[in-house]
Amino acid sequence: MPISARDIEQLLREAFPKGQIKVEGDDGAHFAAQVIDESFRGMNRVQQQRAVYAALKGKMDGSHGELHALALTTKAPD
Repeated sequence: MPISARDIEQLLREAFPKGQIKVEGDDGAHFAAQVIDESFRGMNRVQQQRAVYAALKGKMDGSHGELHALALTTKAPD
């Protein structure tokens, strides 16, 4: 079953409730997400992206994951 941008956004909002989150994409497999959250302060980009992947609760795991590709932009607020 394909995943929707709304599903991804909901998972991210659960993990980053005070974050600024924007998810785009409508083909069920390829998406882009921007997550700006205070919890990223002091983290490098890899650490930030790992936090986002953890929030997706396995949706990107392996060839059987619901989410095929996610272009990520992450940062702490200015």
